[in-house]
Amino acid sequence: MIRQEQTTILVTGANGFIGRRLVKELLQRGYRVRCMVRRPSDLPAEVEQIQADLLQPDSLPAALNGIDTVYYLVHSMGQSKGDFAEQDRLAARNFVASADLAGVKRVIYLGGLGETGDNLSHHLASRLEVAHILQTGCFSTTFLRAAVIIGFGGSSYEMVHSLVKRLPVMITPRWVSTRNQPIAVADVIAYLAGCLEEPKTAGGTFDIGGPDIITYKEMMERFAALEGKRLWIIPVPVLTPKLSSYWVGLVTPVKSAIAIALIEGLKNEVICRDNRIRELLPIRLTPYDDAIRTALAEQHAGGVL
Repeated sequence: MIRQEQTTILVTGANGFIGRRLVKELLQRGYRVRCMVRRPSDLPAEVEQIQADLLQPDSLPAALNGIDTVYYLVHSMGQSKGDFAEQDRLAARNFVASADLAGVKRVIYLGGLGETGDNLSHHLASRLEVAHILQTGCFSTTFLRAAVIIGFGGSSYEMVHSLVKRLPVMITPRWVSTRNQPIAVADVIAYLAGCLEEPKTAGGTFDIGGPDIITYKEMMERFAALEGKRLWIIPVPVLTPKLSSYWVGLVTPVKSAIAIALIEGLKNEVICRDNRIRELLPIRLTPYDDAIRTALAEQHAGGVL
């Protein structure tokens, strides 16, 4: 795809863990970027900031005016009030209606991996529902289904880091044996930006994950080893995901609402079943240990390197 100086890319959720990194990457690639924010933020000076809220439809036309491509990175999992799935459902419907009126041509959405079906966690089911709502729009939707994202500032990283740091002995439920395919945040950003420049990704649904398929137990053990710590994990059959979320909330800085949603999702195996994205965007994937090393270096440096 040839960059056009007159093209402006809209990033929703620009203040988030993924949004901030994506904005930086798009600017480095020479794109003009508009950020939709609910309140003024300390984003790079080069971006255009427009205050809008997906739950307030009247605020959306100004944000979408003149926009062809949108990154949809909004979710309400951390909200303490109300049902986050209902909020996400309403936000997606409001967006589709406004984007169709504005003539948006393409949307790139980052959701979550997980097998479809009745056994999906509330969080993963909501992410899938949002994708289905976006796909009803007149625009072309690219749906990236990500596994656990590893990076400084991300909830999954913060949760694992705090558990390893504060609990040398863990009594855990059976979810520690669930397999997943963690992906470095830098690789997620490379896929998101790459989709913008690869027309063959338009309208497609793609699984994205790193090169390692490991259990959550192995994730924590390898994390501990990289920090020079010993870790004992004792799985037991009696701890429910809800009970697990309580002790995660006690010993980690992750908000309780997010902890509950994340822990509930650990019952679902999140591994890539379709690797077509690797042919369209052949980036070099980061091994899990290297992703942790980078996140630790960023944490010690106080920000993204």
